[in-house]
Amino acid sequence: MKLFKLQTLKCLWTLKPPSRTFRGHRRLFASDVYSQYESVRRGKQEIPKYFNFASDVLDKWSEIEKAGKRPSNPAFWWISGKGEEVKWSFEELGFLSRKVANVLTKVCGLQKGDRIVVILPRIPEWWLVNVACMRAGVVLIPGISQLSAKDILYRLQASKAVGIITDDTLAPTVDSVASECQFLKTKLMVSKGSREGWLNFTDLYKNQSADHSCVKTRIQDSMTIFFTSGTTGSPKMTEHSQGSLGFRPLLSERYWLDLTPSDVIWSTADTGWIVTSLASVFDPWVFGSCIFIHKLPQIESAAILNTLCRFPVDALVGAPTLFRMLVQNDLSKYKFMNLRHCISGGEPLNPEVMEQWKSKTGLDIHEIYGQTETGIICSGFKGMKIKPGSMGKAAPFYDVQIIDKNANILPPGQQGEIAVRSKPIRPLGLFSEYVDNPKKTAESQRGDFYVTGDRGTVDEDGYFHFIGRDDDIIISSGYRIGPFEVESALIEHPAVAETAVVSSPDPLRGEVVKAFVVLSPTFSSTDLESLARDLQEHVKKTTAPYKYPRKVEFVQELPKTVTGKIKRNELRNKEWGRM
Repeated sequence: MKLFKLQTLKCLWTLKPPSRTFRGHRRLFASDVYSQYESVRRGKQEIPKYFNFASDVLDKWSEIEKAGKRPSNPAFWWISGKGEEVKWSFEELGFLSRKVANVLTKVCGLQKGDRIVVILPRIPEWWLVNVACMRAGVVLIPGISQLSAKDILYRLQASKAVGIITDDTLAPTVDSVASECQFLKTKLMVSKGSREGWLNFTDLYKNQSADHSCVKTRIQDSMTIFFTSGTTGSPKMTEHSQGSLGFRPLLSERYWLDLTPSDVIWSTADTGWIVTSLASVFDPWVFGSCIFIHKLPQIESAAILNTLCRFPVDALVGAPTLFRMLVQNDLSKYKFMNLRHCISGGEPLNPEVMEQWKSKTGLDIHEIYGQTETGIICSGFKGMKIKPGSMGKAAPFYDVQIIDKNANILPPGQQGEIAVRSKPIRPLGLFSEYVDNPKKTAESQRGDFYVTGDRGTVDEDGYFHFIGRDDDIIISSGYRIGPFEVESALIEHPAVAETAVVSSPDPLRGEVVKAFVVLSPTFSSTDLESLARDLQEHVKKTTAPYKYPRKVEFVQELPKTVTGKIKRNELRNKEWGRM
């Protein structure tokens, strides 16, 4: 894969010069890790051939910390919401993660390039495993805790993962499918108890030596694989490298976070999504900032607001659903300790919610836009004029355009597909490939562009506006849900003959899953409300619960093309009132 060359960096720097704010921060923290790569950002030096985020960023911050050149706030700060609290400096993070790296390599026998599935809630061990995988060169495959047995089985089989780390809640679910996973050799459980066939993660890492040498990794080496939903078929394995996740924020200026080593950032995203990797691992730690985490078993307004009042959180990252929930409260009762920067992403945010938040808190909400495949490619930078309904401007080092079906760039105001130029030089932040799926990888390209599958426009000032999915993906509360997965679960129910799943508008979640169901001829029921609830519970048990259809409508038939394909766009347009 071709990465950025010297002339490309020079060209893009000319197109997107740093703001005065950015230049000021560099002067203030001239000795930090981020500033050490100034010559690369300026195009005066090639991107390094070898890079490892653990050794080249985290360990460097540890050295700066020891020299007394970093503020005293922790690198990692976790609370349970029930009185438990964990704080680690960069030095402590390094010490503990080396122990975990030894568990992975010496105890479990994992080698560079091996894959391990990690399904943990927002607990400190998730971050230790992340960093340990970097040190050992092990490829991390994160998953959310709501995954069903069927979801876990698919991920283990498709990825050929040799290990899995989870907690005692999901361990029985893993055991129910483990016999069907021929590559699975090691099972680690984060728990105070024990379980037959499982190694106790906590006991092992505490007793390990902290003497570990970080492996040497190339910048294009695989680092993380995210499973991302599609409109047809099973979720795809989206591979990111040391470069696309770890080195990218060193090139990308401070555009969407604009943090300093004194800042504390809190993202409420689930550990299975890429936004957690971006907002709660790589991008903040590049700047030596403190990552704050609340365990948050449930996203509740009171817990969020009280935490913002009790802890010095400077930046808050959340899905639009979070801000829709928060503005429904009497915010005059809350006085935030430090909050000064709010970021929303995952789906479009209603302009009225932005206005309410601004009027009640005095704070703007900066929208970001991206995908699992791209990371953040558009953002409302701090200090930039906010246009309600806009996703902001293209991020540094991304040439974002609106294109037509022939890959021609469209003029401002004209609707088309949002795309990122990927030829002749592929931007460093783009995913490497869909693993074991060259067909889908090739289909993501159109001419010289990676196509996002989203439709939008760009105005004369360079602000991008999201219109909607060009396919059938449903984005609800920031979760990407493929209709095929929900339809497959529904069709297993004996009452269902045929079904189509689309998005439906929802005032809180932006959009929710709606199922149109044709009943089986052999099935009769006069209580359709009860049947709808039964179908919802069936989906919750069959796949991840967040995917269940919150709306169910029974119909006589589904609209289809002459070739028999279901016309989901017609159903979706009807739901959204666009017909």
